[in-house]
Amino acid sequence: MQYARLGAAGLKVSRLALGCMSFGSRERDAFRWTLDEQAARPLLRLALESGINLFDTADAYSRGASELIVGKLLKEMARREEVVIATKVFATMGAKPNDRGLSRQHVMASIDASLKRLQTDHVDLYQIHRFDAETPVEETLGALDDIVRAGKARYVGASTMHAWQLARMLAVSDRRGLHRFVSMQLQYNPVYREEEREMIPLCAAEGIGLLAWSPLAGGFLAHGRATPQEGTTERGRTPSPLGTPHDRAPDRRIFQVICDLAQARGIANAEIVHAWCLGKGLASSLVGATRLTHLQQAIDSLRTTLTAEEIAAIEAPYEPQAVYGHRVRPH
Repeated sequence: MQYARLGAAGLKVSRLALGCMSFGSRERDAFRWTLDEQAARPLLRLALESGINLFDTADAYSRGASELIVGKLLKEMARREEVVIATKVFATMGAKPNDRGLSRQHVMASIDASLKRLQTDHVDLYQIHRFDAETPVEETLGALDDIVRAGKARYVGASTMHAWQLARMLAVSDRRGLHRFVSMQLQYNPVYREEEREMIPLCAAEGIGLLAWSPLAGGFLAHGRATPQEGTTERGRTPSPLGTPHDRAPDRRIFQVICDLAQARGIANAEIVHAWCLGKGLASSLVGATRLTHLQQAIDSLRTTLTAEEIAAIEAPYEPQAVYGHRVRPH
């Protein structure tokens, strides 16, 4: 396994992270592909055996069931100081008006609930899942700062927003002497590169580490499909809650290039894609696996180095598109 500093912070994270949205309870959410504790166990074991130390979840994943599974299994399988546990706050967790968002009320209640589910006294990285336009950023940042000072989180991070929103929050943190974000978790893959315009350069300038979600574009780049129903896994056949179909002509051309490169090298598409992502200066790329082969292919990609010509071939068909994923439906 390879490791990198999370931006300007001293924290070292594995270049591959296990994304734990797949873990949970089918009774708590509408996703038929959700893995229960028994099914998640071999994935956690392989991740740990391969040297992965970053495990990323969220309170909203299966309404807390993902955190329950991650907390229980990591407590059984690993020493607490050897793993980096990351979770998130923002999405709807109940029927009451203060059960969502980034108000001080919700953030302070959510960290305690997450710690209880994760069976730990602190998380290593506490991330805001989205930007909350209804709450003053000063209120959110003050609450996050108090959480770090109380020892309930080592670092704070952000996820999926516009660059101007992140810049505004960083400015408030600096002006008020609050703990600033050390990471940005963003959607990034060969068929969605809009973050290259402003967010990635901003993070580079501010010393903020990048964590990529959906590196395989929801499985599209691993197998390709014209409709969700053509996916090769239950998750692949389920429409994304973010409404992110990859059916543009440029997307299909990029997919074909990846297929050709993978066939020429005798490896899986996923290995080509993960190698492309890791070559883009990310601290870590999140692997959302529902099968052991998904995780193993990501691990195998660490041995793959793309040539400049191969990278250019993957990137040449890309065409700009509308930004999506910044708004998330309530869970």
